[in-house]
Amino acid sequence: MRRLFPVVIIIVLFFSCAEEQDFDQFDDLNVVPEIASSIFYFESDETTINVAGTGAFYQETFTFEAFNEAFISDNVLDGVITYQLENTTSKPLGLLIEFLDAGGNVLDSESFVIQEDPAPMLERQVAYGDGGRPLDILRNTTNIRVEGQNMGDASSQSSQSDPKIILRSSGAFRLQLL
Repeated sequence: MRRLFPVVIIIVLFFSCAEEQDFDQFDDLNVVPEIASSIFYFESDETTINVAGTGAFYQETFTFEAFNEAFISDNVLDGVITYQLENTTSKPLGLLIEFLDAGGNVLDSESFVIQEDPAPMLERQVAYGDGGRPLDILRNTTNIRVEGQNMGDASSQSSQSDPKIILRSSGAFRLQLL
């Protein structure tokens, strides 16, 4: 009986733990990471806005080559750009963000108007890809132009300790790796 017991255990283990392996599982593997990054940050104090007067107080064009890399451009599935805008100045302000191609043509734009302090923080999310704007806008963007407009006066001063306009932007994009 002592000798039979180990043999029985081995036979039971052999048949009970054996499962056919499926090595084709790798073909079904789907890796889709999300990559997030800040895009640009803009800040201007109220004194600078007053010195510039009414109308345009800021205009700058930034190089944007995030989608120029073939691996990113070919594998991006979709994404969202998030804008956050805060205004603690005493004047209503407008911001225009334009996505430009290599020839300087406007591919897409976002326009914001934010009231004077006390204005709540404004947040806007813009989708690209599935269910949103075309991904080709981002794939073909080489520059981003930001323009600020003073829509109020050029002399008032906010009661805040450090009045300013702040624009933050970030993007989160999903990539297909396999």
